[in-house]
Formats: sequence, structure tokens, C-alpha cells
Amino acid sequence: VNQDGASNGLTAPNGPSQQRVIRQALASAGLSGADVDAVEGHGTGTALGDPIEAQALLATYGQERPEDRPLLLGSVKSNIGHSQAAAGVAGVIKMVQAMHHGVLPRTLHVDEPSTHVEWSAGAVELLTSEAQWPQGDGPRRAGVSSFGISGTNAHVILEQPEPVAADTGTDVPATEPGATAWVLSGRNEAALRGQAARLLPLVTGNDTLSARDIGHSLVTGRSTFARRAVVWGQDRDALVRALSALAAGETDPGLAEGPAGAGKTAFLFSGQGSQRLGMGRELHSRYPVFAEAFDAVCAALDEHLEHPLREVVWGEDAELLNQTAYAQAGLFAIEVALYRLAESWGVHADFVAGHSIGEIAAAHVAGVFSLGDACALVAARGRLMQALPAGGAMVAIRATEAEVLPQLTEGVSIAAINGPSSVVVSGAEEAVLAIARHFEGEGRKATRLRVSHAFHSPLMEPMLEDFRSVVARLSFGTPAIPVVSNLTGELTEPDQLADADYWVRHVREAVRFADGIGALRTAGATRFLELGPDSVLTAMARETASDEAVLAPVLRKDRPEETTLLGALAQLYVRGASVNWAVLFAGSGARWVDLPTY
Repeated sequence: VNQDGASNGLTAPNGPSQQRVIRQALASAGLSGADVDAVEGHGTGTALGDPIEAQALLATYGQERPEDRPLLLGSVKSNIGHSQAAAGVAGVIKMVQAMHHGVLPRTLHVDEPSTHVEWSAGAVELLTSEAQWPQGDGPRRAGVSSFGISGTNAHVILEQPEPVAADTGTDVPATEPGATAWVLSGRNEAALRGQAARLLPLVTGNDTLSARDIGHSLVTGRSTFARRAVVWGQDRDALVRALSALAAGETDPGLAEGPAGAGKTAFLFSGQGSQRLGMGRELHSRYPVFAEAFDAVCAALDEHLEHPLREVVWGEDAELLNQTAYAQAGLFAIEVALYRLAESWGVHADFVAGHSIGEIAAAHVAGVFSLGDACALVAARGRLMQALPAGGAMVAIRATEAEVLPQLTEGVSIAAINGPSSVVVSGAEEAVLAIARHFEGEGRKATRLRVSHAFHSPLMEPMLEDFRSVVARLSFGTPAIPVVSNLTGELTEPDQLADADYWVRHVREAVRFADGIGALRTAGATRFLELGPDSVLTAMARETASDEAVLAPVLRKDRPEETTLLGALAQLYVRGASVNWAVLFAGSGARWVDLPTY
């Protein structure tokens, strides 16, 4: 590309500039003028422009070729008219098709070559009739010129690619391992269902058409409109069933649809109690980003643990995993890996929040702690808690904070406010159970939690000073993503988390999770993605989030991990979150196939 510079008018071309842009293109391609078979000229059909362009071609291409193999010159404007800003790309399309078919179309409306051009000055010939592409020793090549009214000149050289075998699709199996997703959209609900109805006969009538090829083609070859839908499944039958439901206006477990909204997205990191054996194993084998992040966290935590964390998380000893030191470490590793996986799909968190140990994972991904410091913090927290004498109790009660506070006695405190009427009390066993009996007597539900220690209670106090000495040695950064505090239930100030005392209080004081969800609601969060082994926080947050909010856990116990992940991303996407679905098909060998258009 270059510019004419000053000429005798805005529309007047400059011949030397046109020569320079052609020579620059040839030099960039490492070619001479004799290596190019044809040129698609700008060719406006004007008495001023055409002779100047022809002289530039004669001075460049025409000087380097034998007379018996002239440069063949045409212009698509003679066929379709001047397409203004699309004129150059129209020329590219023409020459790509000409290469493909081996035929150069004729230029229309040419009675005789312009008498204002000295055609004998070089080997250039007008395509006044259709011609077979000249046979040469190398690949077919063509130049395309496009000149702007303001004096901008562009010249591109196209080269025929290496031949590839015909793609019949017959070698693609009808079913494939691994879950996949099909993404559709429309301007309104009727158009969306119409898209599904048009696609359905193709996917049901062609068993050799790969499900991954269909998914890849949908996300790389279609525009995205406001009304969105995603169907997902482990096999083709599940995908077709969900697509049929979409076309018919019905529901299906593998279907998410809705209007894209303008709300914000919050990531929620689960707390202790949600851990389970085998968590993350399926994602580790399927997604390298998850595997790399999980392995890195395990390696950093193993420096502080007696047993290799990965062997504990994926082992068979549930009792060992449920020990506080391994439960907290395992959750941290899974949650960080889940965050990196979501991040690799282009899913952006506007806010992060956690529940107890989950807030350390949130702080790490936000940039408060390096991986090494975060692992040191997690390991010390779990180890010091585990070393405390066993005993105490925790009970979840269906009551408000105001109702519970008058019942508290010495040695008992509120450990968590999980919802408007969902409070956990923790501390000395007899006192906690007495409070539980009081509310049961009022017809309230009280459930004792299966824990080894009374977390977030006075029974944690003997470990606090030792924990403080660990935290004081760590380095702190400023969060790049807003973090919601368990201590206040509000968005943190920039330097609030860079304080050892904060993390010591974090062990002892109540987790104000419900207040945090309320703060996120006020801040505009309408999409919540739970990063953890199950849907614990999703159920809690539903009590405080708005009715319009979408809450999606990336994993659920007793459900396939990959389809659960796809379902969570789908729910966020149809409500307006950005998801780069092409990542699902990267490296899978998926090909572009022809699908029904909008």
C-alpha cells in the first residue's frame, strides 16, 4: 500500500506511485514480474485513469516477460460495475475463482485497446475473450490492484495453494468421544427457532457429518445475535434431542436459551465441605489448560504437605481428603485450575468472591497473592486448623442473624450468614446443640454439619498468632479484579487485603456470604459462575440474588464434568457473557462444513 501524494486533483492518479506499489508487492513476495500470470486491474474505464494504470503495468510486469507469454489484464468492473469500497475485494474474489477453475473471464465492452497507451512498450495483453489460465512451471499467480479516490494505492499478489484431497466427509465417524456444543443465535425468538429447524434435517439426515465439524462451523461461520441458544451433550443423540427441543419451543436438560443481557459476571469460589474424591479428574484428561494449572498448584502445595495432593484428591481415602489440611488444599487447587480454564475460554470475571477458603482462591486469581504465597497461606491455614484439638460443633439453622444473635452464649458464635434465613453457628458442642434444640422447638430446621472442627468460632483462637506469623511473611499485590470480602460482605478497598490482620480475622470471624451476594447484586452482577466441585454456593446465592440472575456451577457431583462445564458456560453465554466457543474445537481436527444460512 502507498499514496499518490500531490497530483493535479483529488481523483487524478499518479503513475510513478502505482509503479512503486507494484514493485513493493513483488519485492515482498520475493517474485519478479515474469512470475505472475495475470493482473486484475483497477480498470475504471476512464480516459485519464486507464492509460496511467496500463503504463504502470507495462513499466513493471511488461518489462520482465517474453513477448510470447504476455501478462493477461482484465477488470471485473466491466462485468459488475464499480462496487466502490468493495471494488478491490471483488477483484480478489474474481481471481481466486479464476485460479480455482483455471479460466480467466473476458473483459466486456472492449472494442479496441486504448490509443492513449503505448502497448508495444511491454508484454501486456487485454483479456478481450475468455482464456485458459496459462501453463507455467510453478503455481498460478495473479496481481490485484485497487486504487482509492483519495490517492491510496493497494496491490496484492495471490498464489495458488497446494492442492488438497477432496473432502467427502465419508471418513468421519458418526459418533465421537467427548462432549461438544452447538451454538445458535437469532434476532428474535422466532428466528432462533427457525435456525434450529433449518439445521435439524441436516444433522439428522447425514450420519457421516461430524458433530464437532457442525459445532466448529457454527461458531466460526455465523454472526452472533441478541437471542442466543446452546445445545450440548456427550453424544450426537443428546445434541439432536436438545436441538429438536429448541426448534419446537420445548425444554431439554442439554439446552440453554435466552436474550443476551448487559449485566456483569461474578465468579464464586466454594468453601470447605464441597470437596469430593476424584474432583477434576475428567477435566484434567480433557483440557490441557486445566491440567497445567492444577499440576502447578499441586506442585507448589506439595512442598508443605505430607502426602502428594494429587494422589489424595484422586485417591480412594475420603477420610484423608476430608482432613482440613487436604480439603482446603484440594479445593484451592481445583478452583484455581477451574478459573484458568474459564479464562482460556474468554470468560471474564467482573467480580470474584469466595466462601472461607474460597476467598483465598479468589484473592490469588485477582492478583493479591502469587501462587507460591497463596499456597503457603492455604497450607498453613489448613495445617494449623487440623492441629487444633478435635471437638466442637457446627449447625446450620433456618433463622435470621437477628434471631440467632440473642441465643449465642460463651464459646459460640455465628460462623456464616449464607442467606437471609440461613445461619451457621459454631463453637463448643453442648452450647451449639442447645441453640439448635431451641430453634427445632420452634419448628425450624437445624442440621449438624459433618466437620472435624468448629470453624469460625472461639475454638479457632489458639492458632491465630501462629497463623499471623505466616501471613506477615507474605507479599501482597493490588487486586486487578474487584474482590468481595467475607468479613464485611462488601467490595474490598484496594489495600484491604494487603494486611495480615485481615486474613487472621478471616479465620475467626463470620463469613458474610449473603451480604456479599447482595453487594454483587447492587454492583450489577446478574451472572454467577461457581468454581468448585459442586453447586453449594449456587444454592445459597439463589436466596439473595435477583430473580433474573443466572447461577451456574461448573461442576456437580455424580454428573459428567465436561457436560456440566459446557452447560454452565452455555447458561452464562445465552445471558450475555462472552464465551470463545472456538476453544472447544481447537486441536480437535474439526473442519468447516456447509450449513444452512440465517
